[in-house]
Amino acid sequence: MSNNIYESPFCSRYASPEMLYVFSPDMKFSTWRRLWVSLAKAEKELGLPITQEQIDEMEANIDNIDYEVARKREKEVRHDVMAHVYTFGKVAPKAAGIIHLGATSAYVGDNTDIIQMREGLKIVRKKLVAVIRRLSDFAQQYKDMPTLGFTHFQPAQLTTVGKRATLWINELLMDLDEIEFRIENLRMLGSKGTTGTQASFMELFDGDHEKIRKMEQMIADDFGFPGVVPVSGQTYSRKIDAQVVATLGGIAQSASKFATDMRLLQHLKELEEPFEAHQIGSSAMPYKRNPMRSERICSLARYVIVDTLNPAVTTATQWFERTLDDSANKRISVPEAFLGIDAILNIMINISEGIVVYPKVIEKRVMGELPFMATENIMMSAVKRGGNRQELHERIREHSMAAGKRVKEEGLDNDLIDRIAADPMFGLTKEEILAEMDPKEYVGRAPQQVEDFIANDVMPRIQKYLNDDDIKVEINL
Repeated sequence: MSNNIYESPFCSRYASPEMLYVFSPDMKFSTWRRLWVSLAKAEKELGLPITQEQIDEMEANIDNIDYEVARKREKEVRHDVMAHVYTFGKVAPKAAGIIHLGATSAYVGDNTDIIQMREGLKIVRKKLVAVIRRLSDFAQQYKDMPTLGFTHFQPAQLTTVGKRATLWINELLMDLDEIEFRIENLRMLGSKGTTGTQASFMELFDGDHEKIRKMEQMIADDFGFPGVVPVSGQTYSRKIDAQVVATLGGIAQSASKFATDMRLLQHLKELEEPFEAHQIGSSAMPYKRNPMRSERICSLARYVIVDTLNPAVTTATQWFERTLDDSANKRISVPEAFLGIDAILNIMINISEGIVVYPKVIEKRVMGELPFMATENIMMSAVKRGGNRQELHERIREHSMAAGKRVKEEGLDNDLIDRIAADPMFGLTKEEILAEMDPKEYVGRAPQQVEDFIANDVMPRIQKYLNDDDIKVEINL
């Protein structure tokens, strides 16, 4: 690594080697060569004068890429595809005359983009499933643990730690649906020619439409795609890029929601992301344990969410059969969306494997608010003993206001229970009132919802991927 030129943090700090490879020069240019081989094989089978010797020579040199020759040639001709046609021909001289036969630049460029996006989506799917599985284990483990629920970040009714986790998982399942849809519906460009009419292939195959159809399907079969796009200009519709990146942006939204909740819960000292033995939280405050992993998720998610605008605007501003103002933008915006999501999911896997729970803090906060929530049950118990509901309701309101003032203005503990027990209108002892205050009686169906959700929604969706869940992630910095 050179220290006097800019290097993307995605490469040095965030993304994984497997995702970096998908968008690497080796992946890109070896795929170009595989596409040229596939085209030559199809053309040979369909009757064009191409020999097996030429194809064998091409196949033997797919990975034999002399980047220096390619760079020099591109500087000379100002065309990256023709530079690589030339470079390939240098190591496969017998095939030099038939490489790229009938094709235009988009044949290798666009088809490679589709292949890269598919491979990137498969990595994203694998890591997304890993997060879902780990959070599901967490939800199951803590399905019964009451915790204070918040609306508007104000104390509301109780939920459970596990139930809250299902809210994160549910959004990730929605993202998984989108990922699977994109993978299943991706189609190659095929070989459409300069304006999408396949005129050059009409010339090569003497106007035989069926051979041209068959040629495209053979290429799609070679790369494991169900087919090619039905129509195009020179390029596939840039709406495909916009749809794929929007799907990645959806994961970024879900991840940011998860990470934001984790940051707030760490502030409340209820949950905590993993914190390593020698990790430093602050250069000035040695006692601090900052939620730096969750903060990084939010930071990267913001980048990916904004990045979704790039292919959207590119799609909206294309002219007729093609312009080239898409190229510079898409070669940055699409890979970086994948690299960003890859980094986000790596961190989410790391966090979800080691979320720290502080039951005593959670319980203390629950018990601090539970007296207010228990007032309905307390009032009903007093009514059963002959009390007047309207009078009891007013008296509880008065006691609640007084207890709330004590907590907020004086910083003291909630003494609502003591106030009610001392009020003869209720006729209840403190012990009888406390019997109404088992937090588990105030969580509704939360534990059962967790069980039902994991059994009926989560596991059927991820079961087929669990054999691939051998992911080990390393957070570099």
